[in-house]
Amino acid sequence: MLLYFIITCFPFIFFLKSLTLKPLPPWATEMRLLSPWFWKNVSLFSISKLIKNSLTLSYFTSIPSKMSLKKMSFTSKVDNFDEVEEGVMSVLDLPELVLEGILERLPPAGLCSMAGVCSSLRSRCISDHFWKKHMKKKWGRLIGPAAYREWQWYIALRKDSNHVKQGKPKGLMRILSIVRASWWIKSKVDESNKQSSLPDDSIMSWFLALETGRFWFPAQVYNRQNGHVGFMLSCYDAELSYDPRTDTFQARYPPHGRRAVAIENSVPWERLRAPPVDASPHDLHISDCLNELRPGNNIEIQWRRNKEFPYGWWYGVVGHLESCDGNENYCRCHNSDTVVLEFNQYTPDSRWRRTTINRKEHREEGDEADGFYGGIRKLSSEDEISTWKRLWPSEALE
Repeated sequence: MLLYFIITCFPFIFFLKSLTLKPLPPWATEMRLLSPWFWKNVSLFSISKLIKNSLTLSYFTSIPSKMSLKKMSFTSKVDNFDEVEEGVMSVLDLPELVLEGILERLPPAGLCSMAGVCSSLRSRCISDHFWKKHMKKKWGRLIGPAAYREWQWYIALRKDSNHVKQGKPKGLMRILSIVRASWWIKSKVDESNKQSSLPDDSIMSWFLALETGRFWFPAQVYNRQNGHVGFMLSCYDAELSYDPRTDTFQARYPPHGRRAVAIENSVPWERLRAPPVDASPHDLHISDCLNELRPGNNIEIQWRRNKEFPYGWWYGVVGHLESCDGNENYCRCHNSDTVVLEFNQYTPDSRWRRTTINRKEHREEGDEADGFYGGIRKLSSEDEISTWKRLWPSEALE
């Protein structure tokens, strides 16, 4: 067993020595900009622990005790153990199952480092198979259908810009620049990307674009503009860019009316979410829960100041009719066509405290004075409800 342990460790020792001799590709060096959390997980201790786990796994796979050091596999054998000293060892000599087990346990920065060693490891490390879990773990909560579509536009612009050197945009770039009027930042393709073997449409490429802040994506921000009193307990659409140095985001709120783009810095993760409805913030959400609403239900409702503004989502609860005393045994509010919506973050005498809608005919209701109330979402997720309650203002609003 000791002899087998020594043989299996040799490839990794030579592999570690080779790391300092192999320059990383341009896309891999971007990981230097990432947060210290990544580098903390690429320590020698972490890698040695991975090797220990892989050795335990390989012990139970009944690997032959004599293996070729030029091409190690589950079936190959050697006749003379002296080849250990003559052959050149590599991490690629590890059994495929063991190598895959190591790569699966590496953090993103570790995969990037591995990918810079040789073409064989690069083809493995950039595989979507390894990056799906990293994307889901870190970005899954913020990435929705809208962000995915934005990434497809981004890829299309990058590919087309590779054929445009100077002058006016041509082909797809020109078409997209006309159709995509809301595209705020034109992507600039670094010359180093042309030399990189990393596919633009790979999950790894998307992960790095998000992680380094190069890609702005659509999401929603709770209590926009640092909790401005006019936006308390609301959630608005924005374009976000990640800052790996502070582990926060920059948010750009789209212009509306005569107002210019509003920018907010240092937005923390806990104030962000993926849009719950896959639609433009200017589109009315068609409510499908009106017949289910009962007093005490938690809801979100679209609201906008006027027709030029985009909708934001505002938190509220379903209340009782004035004719009801709130006694559950005698309450018949759910049988009425009128539904009372309460926004208890406001004082009892505030004009924003209560509003009513028609259960059967509700579309958009309101006026220029009090704004316009749109579609309604009934909240059933405890995570969503707890998030709203966590953001509750310390004082009642006027």
